[in-house]
Amino acid sequence: MIHVLFPVHKRLNSKVIMRSLSDFSQPELERLKNKTIFFGHQSVGYNIIQGIQDIDSRMSLHLNIMETKNCNMVKTPVLAHAAIGQNKNPKSKIEEFKILIENGFWEKADIVLAKLCYVDIILESDVKEIFNYYCEVIDNLKSQFPVINVVHVTVPLCGLPFKIKGIVKQCIKRLIGYSSILRDNIVREQYNELLREKYSGKEPLFDLALYESLGPDGMQHYGFWKGQEFPVLVKSYTDDGGHLNKTGRRYVSEQLLITLLNLAGSK
Repeated sequence: MIHVLFPVHKRLNSKVIMRSLSDFSQPELERLKNKTIFFGHQSVGYNIIQGIQDIDSRMSLHLNIMETKNCNMVKTPVLAHAAIGQNKNPKSKIEEFKILIENGFWEKADIVLAKLCYVDIILESDVKEIFNYYCEVIDNLKSQFPVINVVHVTVPLCGLPFKIKGIVKQCIKRLIGYSSILRDNIVREQYNELLREKYSGKEPLFDLALYESLGPDGMQHYGFWKGQEFPVLVKSYTDDGGHLNKTGRRYVSEQLLITLLNLAGSK
């Protein structure tokens, strides 16, 4: 059948303690609106920003959300965000993030983060080269500007599309020779494991890939490829197999806000 692109199984991830924004008091929630954050991203990042806007509207967080690369536009606490670099060129994203921080966001922002996209890490990618470049750039920024607080972000995953159009698109890509999401997710997980090993428990880390693969019930979704197990994006979180739909962005964005809230409360 056309919808069976690869088998997926689930198991409980007992290492993850799930939290909800409802766990926070109103004074705790208001910590975010008093912080300036810069978030560099591309398309999945726009999904996350839209999810934050949805949550803000529902919970009246009163966040000031602005799309800008101009730090001079930042006059009051704000969640500033912008598309950085070019898709399929991860170094261009890391480089532009560096330039924006150097050009003034180091002074304006309390928290900064940059997210690569799933198209940036594929089967042909040199994972160690990209990871080493990211670490070198971030280490240099922290050396130049010790006040900056960087949140490291794992690379998002792909998975089974939720809608028929997305399923057909995935099948066509495989037929014409595009590398499959199975093999690409294996490589993405290699990159993400390097990030976790270096930063988890030592510096702020938002494990986007983990939350994308984790259902609200705590069950983590996995696929297999030639004996290798790898996490996949939860099917109900995406219509096309890569971008986050309303359900996915609401869930993932909440987890990012919780990460930022915890960081805002520690400063």
